[in-house]
Amino acid sequence: MRSVVVTGASTGIGWAIAKFLVGRGYRVFGSVRKQADADRLTGEFGANFTPLLFDVTDEAAVLAAAGEVREALGGEPLAGLVNNAGVAVAGPVFELSVDDFRRQMDINVIGPVIATQAFGPLLGADPSLKGPKGRIVMISSVAGKNGNPLLAPYCTSKHAIEGLSESLRRELMLFGIDVIIVAPGAVKTPIWSKAEQIDLSAYQNSPYLPALNKVMAFMMKLGETGLPAERIAEVVFEALTAARPRVRYQITPDRMRHLMTATLPKRVVDRIIAKRLGLLPQG
Repeated sequence: MRSVVVTGASTGIGWAIAKFLVGRGYRVFGSVRKQADADRLTGEFGANFTPLLFDVTDEAAVLAAAGEVREALGGEPLAGLVNNAGVAVAGPVFELSVDDFRRQMDINVIGPVIATQAFGPLLGADPSLKGPKGRIVMISSVAGKNGNPLLAPYCTSKHAIEGLSESLRRELMLFGIDVIIVAPGAVKTPIWSKAEQIDLSAYQNSPYLPALNKVMAFMMKLGETGLPAERIAEVVFEALTAARPRVRYQITPDRMRHLMTATLPKRVVDRIIAKRLGLLPQG
């Protein structure tokens, strides 16, 4: 039985990936931050799911979990590491607290670095492990290639994941470990539906408030109308198992809109977005 580590498995894309892989006969080690989620997922997924209790920003906890996985594998390598855990921070760059921006980067960028360093040896970089080399799947976003106003922290983190993955893929050729990006568009997950919980009180006197309200409404809509998380799980499975996987898979619910964004001149796209959000100068 082959084994995969999935970070951020409690809800959304991570939950769907864990469920899909268990259904395909894999043993899944899924990270959660709360014991209640560990108990719930164990009940939902059964004996082939093992919860790992850690926050991806806690290096000591992640390393301890990697030790647990190594012991459980009994000398076999991991088939895959799916770096999925993440959050979305919103706000105008001029007014957003540096601490909030730093939290975004810590979770979405430093977290995958910590997990990759901890679990990388188990993918086959450790020469004492015999068997097929594993793969790393990085969950990025279409935001990894585009910038969205008032979501700069999230977009910045996903741009960083794209660069990290590209560099890491070339570094890990030394060990025969592949790195593959999966970049979804809008997905029906709590990361977007939680937009209504974002506190905008700090921006009540901000010139960005009307645009922020429009962005929050759009984010909540994405949580309702985006791709099913199961579709992303299918693509992750392909990335982990295909004989010749692509280096990057992009999956979007509205291909034409993303094609237009990618092909129109940047200045044109700027004005379209700014007009929709009311970000054009007055007068």
